[in-house]
Amino acid sequence: MAWSAAAAVSRFAASPAAEIRLPLSAAAAASVSFAGRRRFGPIAASLATSAAVTKEAVQTEKAPAALGPYSQAIKANNLVFLSGVLGLNPETGKFVSEGVEEQTEQVMKNIGEILKASGASYASVVKTTIMLADLQDFKKVNEIYAKYFPSPAPARSTYQVAALPLNARIEIECIAAL
Repeated sequence: MAWSAAAAVSRFAASPAAEIRLPLSAAAAASVSFAGRRRFGPIAASLATSAAVTKEAVQTEKAPAALGPYSQAIKANNLVFLSGVLGLNPETGKFVSEGVEEQTEQVMKNIGEILKASGASYASVVKTTIMLADLQDFKKVNEIYAKYFPSPAPARSTYQVAALPLNARIEIECIAAL
């Protein structure tokens, strides 16, 4: 028996278990349900207000330009979100070297310039994500990375990935508080 998406949603919505319960204020909870049983009144207004949050692009010529349709960083809600940063020389657009140590050093310098342009610093970074072409470089990267972040160090995730843009050895993204 073939099911359409609309039929599945309709069947789910007709079920007594379909109502979604969230820890909301009584006024908000009174107007929230699934599949149109009630309208989203106060929640929709709250979400519309949240959606109107000021979002500001951060751009500096002291770090490599974005390689595609994205910003070097975005400032929103007292946070700055840095896109993945590569070990490119901002003047030439080329990698400083093929080595992971040199690329890591340049990544960290580029991050510093973007943080500075946003009004943040290494000390205000709360979360980083490191992507490595080879997880065997983890120890080398740690030694360089540790020089840039004062204690307490940011929360962090590190992954080996199948490939990075321009065949980079490392890419780091981060979030900082403003």
